[in-house]
Amino acid sequence: MQALPDWPEKTVTVLSTGSGAPHAIPVSTAVRRGPRELAFALALRRESLARLREDARCAVTILAQGLSITVHGRATVERELERIAVVRVDVESIQDHASPRFEIDAGVAWHWTSEEAAQGDEETRNAL
Repeated sequence: MQALPDWPEKTVTVLSTGSGAPHAIPVSTAVRRGPRELAFALALRRESLARLREDARCAVTILAQGLSITVHGRATVERELERIAVVRVDVESIQDHASPRFEIDAGVAWHWTSEEAAQGDEETRNAL
């Protein structure tokens, strides 16, 4: 796979970082910016953000209907806002996990539990 495929908005992805023991967290803000670039937001207090500042290497696993890939790349903090950092990942390789033996039927279903959280999410997505 040479280019990032599209995936549905609000797909839960998994960010894996190093800089110590492996560390993985779910991220709900990942967006495709181009064939070899994606971006997401992390809260400024996240350990994953501190790890990426120390070691930019990362992996982002994306699981959605009909899609199962892991993106390997280097993260750059593009800018910090009041409560989040906008992180860009320049893609070095894309590992396609597709197999004729299985198919991903759906991604993780989730929702915000307050209007305030939903509004904050909208502001975050607009920053990406």
